Amino acid sequence: MPLLPRGGVVENKRFRTNQFIRVSEVRLIDFDGTMVGIVKTSEALAKAQTKKLDLVEVSPQANPPVCKIINFSKFKYDMERKEKEAKKKQKFSYLNLKEIRVRPRICEHDLEIKVKRAREFITGGDKVQLTAIFSGREIQHKDLGIKIMDKIKESLIDIAELEGKISSVGARVFMILIPKRNLK
Repeated sequence: MPLLPRGGVVENKRFRTNQFIRVSEVRLIDFDGTMVGIVKTSEALAKAQTKKLDLVEVSPQANPPVCKIINFSKFKYDMERKEKEAKKKQKFSYLNLKEIRVRPRICEHDLEIKVKRAREFITGGDKVQLTAIFSGREIQHKDLGIKIMDKIKESLIDIAELEGKISSVGARVFMILIPKRNLK
């Protein structure tokens, strides 16, 4: 196995390899996992080269840094595979946050269409943020926006629950609905 010319990168984590290890002494772990002890970096590098493997700094914060004699490309592959497995095992409670916007003077049929769309998102496992947007003098009637939010909430209560409460910021009134836990 040829020596790698530069330090490798595994998911934003850099490992110094071979001649890029700049300290005078390292704590060496042999290729079979046995602790060799503290040796000069040049000796550790020579030992790695005789076995046609790489000297990889695995713990640079230790005093002295810990280095292993390993096949770096295999090590990098194993690290990437472990990260991939860890990502698979993560559980995301919601896929995305979807936003549906309404106006305070929305007609009944348009509101039904927005509710139907929100129902599709929620049954798909997504969070839905419903936003009522006011413009001009409509801002004086925020109660209309709150009534619309209550109406939407009541029509989706069978599959969704309110996260937090209905809030108002500037010219917007919004709420976030999340799927009920027993919905799957």
